[in-house]
Amino acid sequence: MFRDFDYENKPVVDIVNEMIIDAINKNASDIHFDPTENELNVRIRIDGELLEYAKVPNFVKKNLLTRIKIISGMNITETRLPQDGAIKNLTNQLDLDLRVSSLPIVDGEKIVIRILNYTMSTAGLNNLGLSDKNLDKINKLIKMPNGIILVAGATGSGKSTTVYAMLQILNTVSRNIITVEDPVEMKITGINQVQVMSDIGLTFGNTLRSILRQDPDVIMIGEIRDDETARIAVRASITGHLVLSTIHTNNSLNTIERLLDMEVERYLLGSALTGIISQRLVKRLCPKCRTSRPTTDFEKNLFEKVLHQNVEAIYTPHGCSECINGYTGRIALHEVLIITQEIRDAITNNVRKNELRHLVYNQSDVTSLLQDGLEKVVEGYTSIDEILRVIDVEDDIGEDEEDIKAAFMGKPNNHENATIESLDNNIETL
Repeated sequence: MFRDFDYENKPVVDIVNEMIIDAINKNASDIHFDPTENELNVRIRIDGELLEYAKVPNFVKKNLLTRIKIISGMNITETRLPQDGAIKNLTNQLDLDLRVSSLPIVDGEKIVIRILNYTMSTAGLNNLGLSDKNLDKINKLIKMPNGIILVAGATGSGKSTTVYAMLQILNTVSRNIITVEDPVEMKITGINQVQVMSDIGLTFGNTLRSILRQDPDVIMIGEIRDDETARIAVRASITGHLVLSTIHTNNSLNTIERLLDMEVERYLLGSALTGIISQRLVKRLCPKCRTSRPTTDFEKNLFEKVLHQNVEAIYTPHGCSECINGYTGRIALHEVLIITQEIRDAITNNVRKNELRHLVYNQSDVTSLLQDGLEKVVEGYTSIDEILRVIDVEDDIGEDEEDIKAAFMGKPNNHENATIESLDNNIETL
């Protein structure tokens, strides 16, 4: 993975171009240029993990960073304030869409290049790793004439990819689709897309008010990030519009609680909310070198508790010349909740959290993130370590002490000790 460039004899222009093109060919999502006192460290993020890529000597550092700022349209004389830029055409043969950000730090300017890849969105919902059950639910949700569909997850969990894939299906001549985004990440023919510019007063709230006077059928809001946006989105949905948006929450239950914290009226939220799609990204096992091993007692009990299956063996990463430490690419875990009348009534009537949890996870036919993840482990798509890395198992199973202990009976192996110790500490506080 580590590259050594000829900094003495090769032009900086060629070095920058080669770094970017090589990172794209390696399916990297970001390139980090981290200045230190003595050199410039270059790292690339592949499958969610930052890897060391190159070390640029001090005599080239400033020229290399300046070159990146030039091709991304930044002000090269400004080094004291953060800047944003974009790279569209690196070479005549390569059409790119890269977002660039600079940040002043103690030893210079840190620059991050985000490589935007829309191939998953354009490939459609069928290629997002959805189970048949979850795919059917999403297709049902987007056929509804109004309501709010939220895609929830952490930063970098693929929320925008899912939203754009849904927009591709909804994008027909008979629909007026308007989006308000910050920034517009993917331009789609046939959709009216608005770029938020807060510095001139073009905010999410102001834009949404204007959109409602544009006779929209579908409204896509890039992200619900404040109380005003949440309230306008809810009111837009109950007046006959289908609203799509993203939100930074962990799962369906947390999404409902977050919207209530944003002071959205309960009776409006109960009427407006149609569905919640929660997701995470985990690394995909390399199909060429993955190896099978017997499950531990810990894992057997987990599969039995969550999936009601007796799983005797699972796949684990190994490593070969065509992958990185046994993984290649990523796959999404999904939790798709269609809001039922019982859940609507519970939101409106302000029921206790444990009652709402029971309705969401026991009476709504929802497949939780943990269930979907463990199913993908059984199918050989990912490893149990990846599932435990991205999912709060205790929160997914429930807050009842007996449930937690029942899920984790048996003696864990060494790599599970940290998880069990954390669970024990939390159980003592219940």
